[in-house]
Amino acid sequence: MAVRVVVTGMGVCAPNGIGLVAFGHALQSGMSGINFQPELKELNFSCQIAGKPNVDAYNLNDYFTNVQLKGLNASGVVYGVMAGKDAWQDAGLSANTETPDWDSGIVFGTGILGVDKFREAIYKVDQGNVRRLGSTSVIQTMASGISAYLGGMLGCGNQVTTNSSACTTGTEAILMGYERIKSKKAKRMLVGSCSDSGPYVWGGFDAMRILPRNYNDSPAKASRPMSATACGFVPGSGAGALVLESSESARARGAKIYGELLGGSINSGGQRNGGTMIAPNSEAVVRCIRTAIKESGITPSQIDVINGHLTATTKDPLEIKNWSIALGRSGKDFPYVNSFKGLFGHCLAAAGSIECVGSLLQFKLGQVFGNLNCEDLHPEIKKVVDASRIPQKSLDIAPQIIAKASFGFGDVNACAIFKSYNK
Repeated sequence: MAVRVVVTGMGVCAPNGIGLVAFGHALQSGMSGINFQPELKELNFSCQIAGKPNVDAYNLNDYFTNVQLKGLNASGVVYGVMAGKDAWQDAGLSANTETPDWDSGIVFGTGILGVDKFREAIYKVDQGNVRRLGSTSVIQTMASGISAYLGGMLGCGNQVTTNSSACTTGTEAILMGYERIKSKKAKRMLVGSCSDSGPYVWGGFDAMRILPRNYNDSPAKASRPMSATACGFVPGSGAGALVLESSESARARGAKIYGELLGGSINSGGQRNGGTMIAPNSEAVVRCIRTAIKESGITPSQIDVINGHLTATTKDPLEIKNWSIALGRSGKDFPYVNSFKGLFGHCLAAAGSIECVGSLLQFKLGQVFGNLNCEDLHPEIKKVVDASRIPQKSLDIAPQIIAKASFGFGDVNACAIFKSYNK
């Protein structure tokens, strides 16, 4: 019998809401989490706004021991642990304190981890104070530090690893965990991704001049996916986490189920035929979407909602065109489309996982969430999709199947298909 994979727990640490309740409310109501960052102004950034989770309002002792907090200077680790432990608890699971849980594993990705800690270490080494680095500098700066933290905190004894594929990282991690359960190598997988915050992460993008420079006085209006006046993505940070589980295991323990992951696809455009380090190969994007649909055992006509990558750059119209080609749908026949980046910016390696949590909340809340800042829909998009399919405010329409895609630097793609759960 084929293994069905369901989502039994979720956690999120996002710029516009930490925890499922706050995050869901923000998505429903269109509440922005993008704010002016004085530090960026002091450092002469052109774009002085960003999406950054407000973890200062939380007691980190609820997530870390005093020993773990000593010398902790890696925002991605903080975001990832908060989201991951919340997801585990939300799934009704507890940390295994005696022996490893051989049936539970972790795939938790990141783009860069502990960049502030790494900077701190560089200064100490250059000053000849290598002995003052502390015992946690390595684990805070190695990419797999986030999965190592979570693996030890939860006692997971199955595969515990980290992936990294730029903006595709989060969605890729989810599909990697899915494959592990489908192949019967694990019963449960905590999957997700995180991204550090701060100038040392965002500076390169500011230097590339692909961030909006004219909204420093009006941050909430800056991130404009699918808009005619979009002028670059707003950098963000945070973490999203999901507990994937075989439906047999979930039913056996009476777990609640947010939705079913039907399948997905991961590929690359090879940086050929229009694909580059920073731009997608359209043929590869179309292939990724079509393969995800085929692997999920559905037809394109069954997709109710697309949660796109849609970063508020000049590539948004091309993404919509690629979706139309892949699905063979256009106009009023097109699925509803939303991009959460209008609300909290582009959270880089954390984007896919945070947005997957948001996508699944649409099942739970029985709504299609609206889009912020695209009241002036791009004319090239209007040629493909009827404006009614890109709602400005949340709609009381309960979706049944949602397609979520992420496309990243390096011409890499991932698409996951989620379904409202039916026994």
